Amino acid sequence: MSFSDVPWRQVDLNLLVAFAYLYRCRSVSMAAEQGCVSQSAMSHALARLRRLLDDELFERKGHTMEPTEYAHQIAPLIEQLLDTVSDGLLHKKHFVPEQYEGVCRIGLTDYAELNFAPVIYDRIRTAAPHAQVSFVNVNRSNYMTLTEQEKLDLVIGSITEPDQAFSSQVLYTERHVCLVDPAVFTTELPMCMTTFAQTEHALVSPDGRLTTQVDQLLAMAGLTRRVTVASRNFLTIQRLLSQRRLVAIVPRKMAQLACEDAGLTYFEPPLRVPDFDIAMLWLSKRTGDDKNAWLRALVQTVLTAPDDLIEP
Repeated sequence: MSFSDVPWRQVDLNLLVAFAYLYRCRSVSMAAEQGCVSQSAMSHALARLRRLLDDELFERKGHTMEPTEYAHQIAPLIEQLLDTVSDGLLHKKHFVPEQYEGVCRIGLTDYAELNFAPVIYDRIRTAAPHAQVSFVNVNRSNYMTLTEQEKLDLVIGSITEPDQAFSSQVLYTERHVCLVDPAVFTTELPMCMTTFAQTEHALVSPDGRLTTQVDQLLAMAGLTRRVTVASRNFLTIQRLLSQRRLVAIVPRKMAQLACEDAGLTYFEPPLRVPDFDIAMLWLSKRTGDDKNAWLRALVQTVLTAPDDLIEP
């Protein structure tokens, strides 16, 4: 019999509770007393149970109500069902990181994944040594869909004006810098605005566009630039900058990694490029969830800590 074939209107959870008391007490009056109902109400429940399960269930023998063979057969199942309702639904377990054996699912933009995946992983595993961590790449266009599909606990990145189904918290503000190979630009750093505009540009472009607000700022100064290459992946841009006469405007934390990993260098842009916020997002309906609250506090502690990276 499938779920849709069951006459659910006839099924009352209280009937299973009545069965459990009757099976334990072997007496209608004692079962009624323990269940805090009248004897007539317990008798009525037994009559309904007999009709529902098509079995006598309890037969009077002397002063006791002895279970039938079928009652003995279903008693463990009914006890298990009631325990599941009690423990799984009515008594919510408090989240204990040290005992958690599930998965922490976090959506990260390219920027956030490159910069923070290792440290977030380390902190989670330190606090919850039995947990697993799943990082899912997201962007401004798909984070809503992926949060539902992948059951993401959090999303981290530069996502402005999040959907109304999400709550958000700004973690810190990031600024832009210019990134180049110092072996190529031996005597021209830092660049003036004219040199900056005349140099070919590499562009980190999450949406594939070849123009940004930088072009508008240059136009206000009567200048234009030429973007000769763009990629959605910062590591691709990092490799392209090496040994090439290219400049890229990137977030400072990405530039710091590139300086460490690829021997590049960064400097302040010759024009004011607006800063941007890095935020943490989560579905509002999960705000009160113990695990989600713990994970939010952990991420906030990690990502709002003082920046101790060494300036080049």
